[in-house]
Amino acid sequence: MTNCGISRWDSPDKINAALKALTEEPIWEVDDDYYENTILKYYDEKCTNSKAIYEEAKEYIPGGVQHNLAFNKPFPVAFRKAEGAYLYDEDGNKYLDFLQAGGPTILGSNYPAIRNAVIELLNECGPVTGLLHKSELLLAKEIHKHMPGVEMFRMLGSGTESVMASLRIARIATGNKRIIKEGGDYHGWSDQMVYGTKIPGSRGLLESHGIPRRLYSLTDEVRPNDLNMLESMLKLNKFRGGTAAVIIEPCGPESGTRPVSKEYNKGVRYLCDKYGALLIFDEVVTGFRTSIGGAQGYFDVTPDLTIFGKVVAGGYPGAGGVGGKKEYAGLMAAGVASGKHRAYVGGTLAAAPISALAGYTCIKEIERTNACEIAGKAGDKLTDGIKSLIQQYRLPFVAYNQGSICHLECTGAMSFDFSSFNILKSAVGLLRNKEMMYERKDSMERMGAAYMANGLVTLAGSRLYTSMATTDEVIDDALNRFEEVFKHVVPTDKGLL
Repeated sequence: MTNCGISRWDSPDKINAALKALTEEPIWEVDDDYYENTILKYYDEKCTNSKAIYEEAKEYIPGGVQHNLAFNKPFPVAFRKAEGAYLYDEDGNKYLDFLQAGGPTILGSNYPAIRNAVIELLNECGPVTGLLHKSELLLAKEIHKHMPGVEMFRMLGSGTESVMASLRIARIATGNKRIIKEGGDYHGWSDQMVYGTKIPGSRGLLESHGIPRRLYSLTDEVRPNDLNMLESMLKLNKFRGGTAAVIIEPCGPESGTRPVSKEYNKGVRYLCDKYGALLIFDEVVTGFRTSIGGAQGYFDVTPDLTIFGKVVAGGYPGAGGVGGKKEYAGLMAAGVASGKHRAYVGGTLAAAPISALAGYTCIKEIERTNACEIAGKAGDKLTDGIKSLIQQYRLPFVAYNQGSICHLECTGAMSFDFSSFNILKSAVGLLRNKEMMYERKDSMERMGAAYMANGLVTLAGSRLYTSMATTDEVIDDALNRFEEVFKHVVPTDKGLL
């Protein structure tokens, strides 16, 4: 297919085996002398304005930051400028941007064509009217053009809201109650979905504080890439209210942090049809990044509903939406107190002209420039270079990619799996490993701090997004910086039970 960002699909069995082996290794990390006398010194001497902003922010903002991705060891760096493949902080330091705002800016940060379209819109009507705007139609038609299965599209404010809407639609459409998700998937922070996030089998044990357990009573979790377990759950649910939907990240949980087989999605599609459940693809990250047709285009699988985020607003706020077949997406038909049997969703600033136009312009530019393929090739080259460095320095790290979504696992903090139909067994396994898991997470953040101090902005030190702006020159520069970190990495006595 054209404008496809994935040129290869590595064996998930080999990757998952390597990740499991990593969790059985002691932690390897930058040595104490380098961390304390070079890394921390960088932050203390070169990031004084960032530190001052953060210290004051802690007085007014919970945790000192407004976004989960913004917190990094030893303190968050405050950025003031984004341009293409680069970021600049409040102290004037320049960085290579492999966060790309968490994934949406596949064209590169602050892309001129989008910026110019938004400025023209702002001059004409401002960012929002609260009424119908032509850009809403342009965006919906453009999405349908590249994802034919998305016959209708409703824009919302975030991926979290869009997931909530999709589950409500599924229950109306099927008359069934239960929702099945893959363990480890992240589908936003609504009560019923903060279940089994990050670590399969963790269920309501890690991130679910403040959520009564009864709110999970209709949510089920299955092991990623395990069609047998999924079918067993679908069979069981026939006697427990039926399954309304199966929701998955098509490249695997946490944007492919737990990769799945290339045939897995077709297997899920088959089982959903067999048991009368809707299939929901969460394409918040993969939509218009893995290919111009999203993951559904790459895997040649048409879901009943698709969750959008990030790219759908071109890197601007209001990045969310749900679309799909008319018979399902049409259940969100707008209107006040219509009395119709429909899913009630809304948002005052949903589909604001600034966001809809930015999203439309972004997708048009992705098509015009062949951005998915360019960014995917950059991901291949960056990952291959990191693999070579891992071999050169004899590190147990694991690197792989799904096109422009690149993974670098240094501690295995995200690689545990306690999936089981037995809740007690899952809980016991988790509790036995919990302290060691957090120790590995802390070390992962330490590695992230080392990358940042060497001018590499990553997602928590374990994921990198390439963009069309990630040139060969940028990659060569990045690999030199990774090498500077890797040559200071040593084994420790941490991370083992």
